[in-house]
Amino acid sequence: MTAPSAYKIPRSVLVVIHTPEAQVLLIERVGHPGFWQSVTGSIDEADKSLRHTAQREVQEETGIEAPLKAFRDWKLSNTYEIYPAWRHRYAPGVTHNTERVFSLCVPAGTPVRLSSHEHQAFQWLDWCAAADACFSASNAEAVLWLPRFHGLPALQGPAS
Repeated sequence: MTAPSAYKIPRSVLVVIHTPEAQVLLIERVGHPGFWQSVTGSIDEADKSLRHTAQREVQEETGIEAPLKAFRDWKLSNTYEIYPAWRHRYAPGVTHNTERVFSLCVPAGTPVRLSSHEHQAFQWLDWCAAADACFSASNAEAVLWLPRFHGLPALQGPAS
């Protein structure tokens, strides 16, 4: 195991949490009204897997506990520029982060317990409304891909 760095590692996960009926969980960041997003988070140790990171972040941010095998790796990654206001968290010169997309299907009515220092509210929305509510374009795009990755034929996802 490697020692944790003082800087964030620029590799992270985005986890679209949803029900079998395509209701998507969005959480609102503390201090940023209207900043609705899925669970996100960086790898905290270089030798930890992305799947472990997804599991840890979901548990920390929502209180939802799920086995590793429940996290579906979409094998999609987004690379984006880190907002200048948050670059101080990364090593000097780091300007981009690569985010891997996962999903987690949970039963309707799954209780949510937010991490109060990170998030102030949550909502379950149908997948189209959730995509519209996401602050981040990459998060909205991931939500729009939900029907394709979960074989929901009655739903229309983005055209390929």
